Amino acid sequence: MISFVLGVEDLADTRFAVSPLQETVLSLRVLRDPGQSALHLPWRRSVLPRLGTLDTELLMSLIGKRHILPDFLTPRPTRFAPSFEDELAIARQSSSDLIRRDLLATHAPGPLPEALHDATATATRVVGLCDTICELLGQYWELAIKPMWPQIRLTLEADMTYRARQLAKGGARLLFTDMHPNLRWQDGVLHIDKVVGEHRTAASGRGLLLIPSVFAQKPAPPINPDDPPVLAYPSRAVATLWAPPSTPDATALASLLGAPRATLLRILEEPLATTEVARRLGVTPSAVSQHLRVLYATGLVTRARHGRQVLYRRSSLGDQLTHRIPAA
Repeated sequence: MISFVLGVEDLADTRFAVSPLQETVLSLRVLRDPGQSALHLPWRRSVLPRLGTLDTELLMSLIGKRHILPDFLTPRPTRFAPSFEDELAIARQSSSDLIRRDLLATHAPGPLPEALHDATATATRVVGLCDTICELLGQYWELAIKPMWPQIRLTLEADMTYRARQLAKGGARLLFTDMHPNLRWQDGVLHIDKVVGEHRTAASGRGLLLIPSVFAQKPAPPINPDDPPVLAYPSRAVATLWAPPSTPDATALASLLGAPRATLLRILEEPLATTEVARRLGVTPSAVSQHLRVLYATGLVTRARHGRQVLYRRSSLGDQLTHRIPAA
């Protein structure tokens, strides 16, 4: 069990962040052991063919037998949403002593994999190994995580919104009780059960950083007791992340706007005058004008004068609505 001792100021400084580098590193567990999470199997199947000539032996060597990962590859985010490149730059700057310590701790009590043998060599070779790992992680990010990052980030931010509401409703007790069964809040101490390691870390004014993760199966604190309190935890709504989008109902736009306005909105891909729209639809200009007034008032079409005519065209909002719901 690992425990964080949090004072009043630490609770006041409890905050959230997203970490693209941490998601990248945690996803390696799913690649190596798909049984860890069946929810991510669709993602895994789509990613494996893209890896090509990447050094997967080195990637997989970063995961210990107990699924521990080196802490230096998941640095504490310095702001709410750092870029992957900024986080990777911090990892690259790790000292040789820190790199060696974390790699040895990841695989303790066993020996290091052959791919990591430089971790026990000179400081120069340790730093060289770190550069190689970071370069490889950058390539892996581009292939496996970056294409899905917008969807992943939306899921993480939705989770944070929910957690903030829980904190407002029931304080720290409800926040942590609702977060995961392995978390217990008692007398100012956050206990994290069923983790590797056993130590008690006093926040001592450093606060607590919470990082939701789609790839974490359970709460994951740093394994080093000297590190500031930070906790990655499983995000909500992960089950919907890789699900194929539902097939839109072809009649949905007509149900929303009515058949005449839906048809009108579809044909206004190019600027058209009222009389031309009426001619194409075989109705009177006055009937078209009534519908155009409603569509213009709701921001679904724009209009501009061209000589004696007023031309109407779908707005960007109208484009989004039309493209989201296909024609019948």
